[in-house]
This record gives sequence, C-alpha cells and structure tokens, in this order.
Amino acid sequence: MLLTPRPPAPRRRWLRAAVLTAASAGLVAAALPAADPLGIGDPLFPHLGNPGYDVLAYDIDLTYPGKNTEPLDAVTGIEAIATESLDRLNLDFTHGTVRSVRVNGAPAAYSTSGEDLVITPEERIERGDTLRISVTHTSDPSGPADTGGWVRTSDGLAMANQADAAHRVFPSNDHPADKAYFTFRVTAPSTLTAVANGLAVGRTEHGATTTWSYRTTHPMATELAQVSIGRSTVLHRTGPHGLPVRDVVPAADEKVLEPWLRKTPEQLEWMEGKIGPYPFENYGLVVADAETGFELETQTLSLFERRLFTDRRYPAWLVESVMVHELAHQWFGDSVSPRRWSDLWLNEGHASWYEALYADETAGKSLERRMKAAYGASDGWRAAGGPPAAPEPPSPGQKISLFRPVVYDGSALVFYALRQEIGTEAFEQLERRWVADHRDGTATTDDFAALAGEIAGRDLTAFFKAWLYGKKTPAMPGHPDWRSAPVTAAKPG
Repeated sequence: MLLTPRPPAPRRRWLRAAVLTAASAGLVAAALPAADPLGIGDPLFPHLGNPGYDVLAYDIDLTYPGKNTEPLDAVTGIEAIATESLDRLNLDFTHGTVRSVRVNGAPAAYSTSGEDLVITPEERIERGDTLRISVTHTSDPSGPADTGGWVRTSDGLAMANQADAAHRVFPSNDHPADKAYFTFRVTAPSTLTAVANGLAVGRTEHGATTTWSYRTTHPMATELAQVSIGRSTVLHRTGPHGLPVRDVVPAADEKVLEPWLRKTPEQLEWMEGKIGPYPFENYGLVVADAETGFELETQTLSLFERRLFTDRRYPAWLVESVMVHELAHQWFGDSVSPRRWSDLWLNEGHASWYEALYADETAGKSLERRMKAAYGASDGWRAAGGPPAAPEPPSPGQKISLFRPVVYDGSALVFYALRQEIGTEAFEQLERRWVADHRDGTATTDDFAALAGEIAGRDLTAFFKAWLYGKKTPAMPGHPDWRSAPVTAAKPG
C-alpha cells in the first residue's frame, strides 16, 4: 500500500466436547463453552487469523445485484487441512449475514463472536483431516469507505482488504501467514465487466447476466484479493518473456490512461533487471474512479485511484515511481508475504526503496538526497510510530494508521544503510536470493537478517538490532555527517 501523495493475545486451543445437537432450521451447539474470537497471536492484530487449520484454497462465488449499495449474494468454499484436533473452528467474518454452513457436506452449527464466525461441525475434526467448508452468506459493501473491504466506485465495486478487511468481504483465515489458492466466480449484469486476480478461466452469459471466472496459479494472502466490477474496458499487452499484461480501466478513460499504462512493460523489465523474474502469471492495473487515499498492491492486479493519472498537478516522474512502488510489491509483500504484521517494513521499505531507485535512475531524482532527508526525519518517525520492525499498533478505528512514514522511507533507509554496510554487490545478491528463496511463501525479519549475514559473511545482529528496533536512528555508514533532527514535539496521544 502507498498513501496517495497530496499536493497480543496468546494463542488458544479450542475447547473440546463430544455433544452436539442440531436442528434443521437453525443448528445449535450444546455442551461447549461460549465461543470466543480467536487469533494466531499477532501483536498488531490480536484477533486476526485462526489456529488449528491451514487453508489450501478458496472458491468464492459472488452475485452482484447491479447497485453498489446493496449486499451481494455469496458462497465461499474453503478447503483446508486440520493441524490439530477440533470440536469447532473459527473463521474471520463480519459485515455480512450468514445463511448456512456445511462442513464436509453436512450441515454445521454456527454462531458469531466478535468478528469471528464460529462453526461446530456434526463430527469432531481430527488432526490431519481434510476440511471442506461452505458458507452461504451476503457480502455487504455499505458502510464507511475507510473501513476497507469493498470500495464503492462511480460505476461499481473494487476491493481494498489491507490490512485486516478481507473478512468484511468473505469468510476466511484473514492473515497473510496462511496463503492459499483462489478461484473467483462473479455474476453481474451483462452491461458490466468483472475481473479478479489471476487468469480468466471462463465466461458464461445468462441473458441479462454474465458469470466471469478467474483462478490464481500461485498462493495468495487474503489481504491481496481483488475483484473489480464496473463499466470497464480490459486492455491487453505483452510484458517481458511474453508475460500477459492486462489493465482494467473505466471505459470512458481508456485514451487518457493509455500513455501511463503502456509504461508497465518497461517497468517490469527494469524490476526484473534488479531482482529477477516476475513471480506471477500476469500483471496489470485496475484503475478505480474512487477516492481511497492510497494505491494497493493486490496480487497480479494493483489498485490505483483514477486521479493519480488524471490530476495534472502530479508530475510524470512521481506517477511513474508510484507505479513502480506497487509493482515492486508483487515480489515484496505478495510473493514473499509477511509472517507477522510487524514484518510490514520488509514490504513497504522494499517498495519505497525501488520506487526511489527508479526515480533516481530514470528521472534524476537523487536517491542519496531522499535518504538523507529520511535520515533527518527518522528519529521523529520512530518516536511517533515505533521503530521499523516494532511498529506500534494502529490507532483505534483507524487501521490505515499502521502505514506511517517509518514503514515507508523510514524502512527504505534501513536498506540504504545495509547497502552502505555490506556493499552494493552483496546487497544486490541478497535481494535476488530473498525473493527466490521465499517465493510463494512467508518470511520474517529474522529470516532476512540471517540471509544478509550469510551473504555478507559476518554477523549482522548488532546492525539489525540497532536499525530495526532502536528508538534512535544509528549513525549512517559512510555518512558520519548525517544528522537526525531533534524530536521536540510531544508524541500524539
């Protein structure tokens, strides 16, 4: 995620019991203690994710009624493997009405607790069992735009699920630590176009409506899911090595957006020259006529505000560097996803690094000058939001406040310091190894520090401890004259 530029709870085990009574019209669980919202222990989002199972695949069927203020009918299928024995299991889900739940084909009891859907199947689940869960529900796009999930555009909908809003759209294990394959089927009025992550695998017309089907060929975190529905044109072009590139744009804006969109293939070539092959099956932009306040790296189909490209107050070099920021995320954050949300600095810091490097190399916007300015502000950023790898939780009711300057240029500054510390050749080797070794997986800050030490051939523990967890910014290697401005203002309450 990049903000649009402007002119812990402990892990719990499920309690177990053997008695379940079920009624045909509304299944009710008996003999089990009251359901609790669970979580996997992420300090920044204590109730996000759920223990006890590993999701392998989602199959999401959405029916759009034609108005973006009305709920969509939906069926979410989940295939998972139980990692422990369970009498019931939790899914993250809120802001929708559940109509029925089935587990392995049989009706299951369900209730809600906090933002969790708590499911009690007819039979106890044993460790290693395959689970096939089907939830029939609604998906409600109403509500404040800043809560995430569905974004209402001028002609339909798009998704912006980062960091914890996918479960406002569909039931899920809503944490990037549990990535899975996705299939989407979207039924909408035939006057509209529906597009989702991955490759198109089918299109069926039913008179007044059309069903569009898409499937990912790489696992994806729930926060990166994207479905766009609207009066859109889908533009196709070819990237490096024959990579399919598709852009989804408002039909009326095709000509005005084309000068920007045709830059994507050369940006892909530039990124591949830095860190290696693009990691997914296709890429492109979805341009939404909506004011979100940010751009977002949804996997294979990055979300952009229309105004970034149409407001002439934004200089061309800035627009292009923002495009590269979201493209870089396809490697950093999407292919290699954070194990915990405190690993966010690896996503945003890397995307900001390549954004700045691209501006330096293609537009003469000095990387060193930008890093020196970041260094000057760094102590203030750390005081306001914590150090890069130990960010403070988002403000209550303002989840987007997690995305503070310290995770952008404050974290890119760490990469600049690391390059100064180990040398350009070792740094570039590290970057390529990182995305290759952890492709399609998740990784942690400790993983990155260990790989950096291996490639540098020496222990970098002290370096990373100071740069990632210190309250004050360490001295910049090679620039002893750089100074961070004194922190004088009181920390916001």
